[in-house]
Amino acid sequence: MYNNKFMKFLKQIIENGELNRLPAEFGGGPIFFTPIIDVAAGNDLIFQKYKEVVGEKHLTPIEIWNGQKLNLLEKDNNLRVVSIVFPYVKKIRDASISQTKLPAEIYSVGRNYANEFIADVLEKSVKYFIDLGFEAIVPILSTPYNHVIRGKLYSNWSERHIAFAAGLGTFGLHEGLITELGCNVRFGSFITNATLEITPRKSDDPYANCLFYAKGTCKKCIERCPANAISEKGHEKIACFI
Repeated sequence: MYNNKFMKFLKQIIENGELNRLPAEFGGGPIFFTPIIDVAAGNDLIFQKYKEVVGEKHLTPIEIWNGQKLNLLEKDNNLRVVSIVFPYVKKIRDASISQTKLPAEIYSVGRNYANEFIADVLEKSVKYFIDLGFEAIVPILSTPYNHVIRGKLYSNWSERHIAFAAGLGTFGLHEGLITELGCNVRFGSFITNATLEITPRKSDDPYANCLFYAKGTCKKCIERCPANAISEKGHEKIACFI
């Protein structure tokens, strides 16, 4: 299996990546520290379920794969979906915690600078497996990727939901994904036919990590929500910066 070898490769990109840097006026340090990854089976039935949960246009791994016209597949048994959690460094996380109405400036800057870096990491990850003789694709950089407006706006490949499928966390009252490193993270994913070991989800309960759903306690995300005048139900549409 290639999981451990790929993880070492990924750590090197994070530690040495020139794009993983804040601008000089914000200290010039790294944006992210060591990532965590998990792997879902391409034929996991949860990807079909997302057509109901996320939206009918949400794509399955094989739809992305064949839509890019790689080695066309009739079955997705050999596909693997690798989800990566990019955790912000403590400096950015601490600044985010101090804010209650709007995201911290350093968070916003880091998020904008991170977009190019995350895309670079995903492209290098794909090349890593291609160089080993496999095929791989980055869904958000693929031809089939798109945004859909049908009652609501959503992308046809939701990184949060892919991370849940891979077992990296569960959702909270704020609808962000609660990982073992919290919610102040970014996500990325790619699909490959490399022989990676699948990492089963710890729970199929989409809200298992949320104290509100599990015990009826916490609600910290509501206290910190900039739209705290609306009902609790309405907070599911507000981004969480904790």
